[in-house]
Amino acid sequence: MALGAQQIEYGLDTLAGIEPGIARALEACGYPEPRPRPTGYATLLRTIVGQQVSVAAASSVWARLESLLGPELKPEDLLAAEFDALRGCGLSRQKQGYARSLCELVVAGELDLANLPDDDEAAIAELVRIKGIGRWSAEIYLLFAEGRPDIWPAGDLAVQVGIGKILGLAERPSEKETRALAENWRPHRGAAAIFTWHCYNNAAL
Repeated sequence: MALGAQQIEYGLDTLAGIEPGIARALEACGYPEPRPRPTGYATLLRTIVGQQVSVAAASSVWARLESLLGPELKPEDLLAAEFDALRGCGLSRQKQGYARSLCELVVAGELDLANLPDDDEAAIAELVRIKGIGRWSAEIYLLFAEGRPDIWPAGDLAVQVGIGKILGLAERPSEKETRALAENWRPHRGAAAIFTWHCYNNAAL
């Protein structure tokens, strides 16, 4: 279940009490809107489809996949589809490999997306077993689909730029620095991450 507006606002209000930069940015930019995504296989498949292409291109590929396999896009049906048919939908050889990796794990019962471990790092370790799903993609899934409140995707460029603006840093922090900056913000780092995207291109800052 995605982080709702009330959870985001509570998290940010709590952080504003300990981090003046967040308090100032919150006054300037206001609260961000929730960004929910559905849980399950289809969201991860969409992540694979959308890698390194525009939103419009990804939507076009997805529509062709639905036309080929049906709106449910069952993993069994994707596994049974021929290479050329999937290529005709716009899936490259590499992305077909990623999609098949996801489908094989789901069909075999080796990846149970309805029962990922409660521990965030353990859940990330499960998700990155899928070819083409790295730590960033796993973190985004856990934050926006499962609504886990303490996910902090420190490798995200917009998170780095956003937190730099919020804290008034002279330079964009590295992934390691971004991770360290938020260490005291547990267990509300998910709300902070959503806020960094909200602030990323916000003219008020």
